[in-house]
Amino acid sequence: MTQIPALPSTAAEEVLRRWIGLDPHSIGEAAIRRAVRLRMLSLGLDDIQTFVRLVETDRTERDRLVEEVVVAESWFFRDQQVYDHLRRFVSARIAARPGDPVRILSAPCAAGEEPYSIAMALLDSGLRSEQFRIDAIDISRVALSKAQTARYSPNAFRNADSGFRDRWFRMDGGSAVLDEAVSRCIRFAWANILEESFVSGALDSGRAPYDVVFCRNLLIYLTPDARAAVERSIDRLLKPDGIVVLGAAEPAILQGNWVADSSGSTFTLRRGGSGETARWPSLAAGPSTTPRRPAPSTAFRAHQPKATARLAPRHPVPITPPPLSSLDGQGHTAPPAPIPTPDEASTGPRTQNVSQTLAEVNALANARRFKEAIALCESAQKDLGPSAELYFIAGIMHQTSGSLTVAEDCFHKTLYLDGTHDEALLALSLLAEQRGDRGQAEQYRRSALRVVERKGDR
Repeated sequence: MTQIPALPSTAAEEVLRRWIGLDPHSIGEAAIRRAVRLRMLSLGLDDIQTFVRLVETDRTERDRLVEEVVVAESWFFRDQQVYDHLRRFVSARIAARPGDPVRILSAPCAAGEEPYSIAMALLDSGLRSEQFRIDAIDISRVALSKAQTARYSPNAFRNADSGFRDRWFRMDGGSAVLDEAVSRCIRFAWANILEESFVSGALDSGRAPYDVVFCRNLLIYLTPDARAAVERSIDRLLKPDGIVVLGAAEPAILQGNWVADSSGSTFTLRRGGSGETARWPSLAAGPSTTPRRPAPSTAFRAHQPKATARLAPRHPVPITPPPLSSLDGQGHTAPPAPIPTPDEASTGPRTQNVSQTLAEVNALANARRFKEAIALCESAQKDLGPSAELYFIAGIMHQTSGSLTVAEDCFHKTLYLDGTHDEALLALSLLAEQRGDRGQAEQYRRSALRVVERKGDR
């Protein structure tokens, strides 16, 4: 067999960078080289430049290369509180705008677990299928085919209450088959968020603008230019009062003026209003440039390289969303529920366990009382004992406040207590990227990927 030489660093990587916005450091150059070798062997080619020219001109072969570097992997109801908040948001919006279906986008949708979870959550809340419309897009044709088949292995049901499986699935051999009442709610399509044709097509067809955009764990794997391009696309696709759902490590990447939509879902964001400012130090422009601040109407959404789909934050603050009565007519949260007073926050935790303490910390953070949130974390560590989740949320608070060195220390302590905490690894990756250490950032990202791959194999 002909020995294929090493891939030049600017060859296929540049194709992937332009095509899907992939930062090659995010998955490692070795992974890209392996993908190229596999495709070349399949085609019987031994000349790299011939392969690169083929990928440049043949869209089918370009799609096949993409399939080799992305891995569609997710599970149902990942981060339950996200779906609780969505249910309340959608119910309030329908009450305020009868007859106007709520439009939701899942991008990237992988093999369908996320959009199907959205549909099941809304149907279980008593809504009718005609009251909402869900679009789901991805750049992986293999993943989309699996999504449309709607057959899943037991691995897709991990970390989730099994009640929905009994309601919406039937067993067929070793696979769970989704009820058509759910699958009919989703419109799947191949699309690339970096292409103008997708944005203009969605708007021209009337499917956009959207009330809700799910886009979790994508931006951290894109180049700075691709991040900005995705954000510009979403600015056009999202309604002015719409919300965006992110991964836990991603708010700091955004360039626009984004604020948490509610105390019940820290990483569900809306555009900031007059007098509101973004609470995260921006990493969007990368470490060597000054972050740009576009108009407050910016947002983002995109396909994720499926190597990123595995990295699914747990959202460590398990908070019950506010009741429907606490939402305004637009579906946004009205004045937040009572939060600890300064005296209460500084004198120690008022609750009996870590989960309740995390809820109070989150409420303080959404009130922009970061020092008190940090003090509550520190006091809880003394009273309740060391907790990986308390160290992690304290790290997020320090990062938000600009104390990056202290934040990094908190994330390292998180990993000391829980070596499988993929969110802490992603947070450390972003901090390393901010200070210009691309090698360290790549190492953290790859470690997070390995952690989630091992979890997926359980």
